[in-house]
Amino acid sequence: MNPAPPIVLVFAANDPSAGGGLAADILTLSSLGCHPLPVITAVTVQDTAGTEDFLAIEADMVSDQARFLLEDMQITAIKVGVVGSLENLTVVAEIAADYPDIPLILDPVLTTGGSDDFADEEMIGAIRELLLPHTTILTINSLEARHLATDDPDEQDDMTMDEAALRIRQFGTEYVLVTGTHEKTSTVNNALFNRSGRVRLDSWERLSGSYHGAGTTLSAAFAAFVANGMDIPQAAREAEDYAWQTLQNAYRPGMGQQIPDRLFWARPKPEDEKDAALE
Repeated sequence: MNPAPPIVLVFAANDPSAGGGLAADILTLSSLGCHPLPVITAVTVQDTAGTEDFLAIEADMVSDQARFLLEDMQITAIKVGVVGSLENLTVVAEIAADYPDIPLILDPVLTTGGSDDFADEEMIGAIRELLLPHTTILTINSLEARHLATDDPDEQDDMTMDEAALRIRQFGTEYVLVTGTHEKTSTVNNALFNRSGRVRLDSWERLSGSYHGAGTTLSAAFAAFVANGMDIPQAAREAEDYAWQTLQNAYRPGMGQQIPDRLFWARPKPEDEKDAALE
């Protein structure tokens, strides 16, 4: 009998377009050699252009899904996306408190790529108070980082990525990875912070186009590399590289945004097909 691959417990909403949500987590984690355990927190009606409807799963059902698995398997990481409700957020926080030795990677998904809001001010306050103290790694884009750092819109307008990350660190998370996709820079600059300040800064070619699920892909990849035993600074770099390649190989299956190709490495390249035709 073969040993089990690293097992990652995932809390997320179901996105039927598979751009983000549980399907994106499953694809990413599987692509990087992990066994994902999907715990459904909400059901959405959405496509590649946006979200039409949203229904949170009852908190007791979310808790039961997760706790049965935690008692059955040796889980090496927990990845949290959209929790769906304050009650579900409380469930996740309680589980994180009960299993403090399992790294928790949080991608709060305050908005989607289509600008649909998944978190109001009450939810953001609960993330700060209940979830960040149990978070090992927070992945967040620069706009959401400013929103999570302070409720004051004037402060948000003037806050740098570094200031936002260090403010968030005060809520208790060990590491914060802030992505610069929304910044007006020629390259995309992502910065990782811990209690001592900035740990690393990575720059990436800015790709054209609009993508659904880029943040989900990055955070799930981060969880996968941590689950595989990589140290956090190196896991951040490898996750960014993987996510960038999924965007470089993205495709547009619908009428909205492009979707990252999490299995880009498994698909034949155009030059390979050309060589095969010549044989």
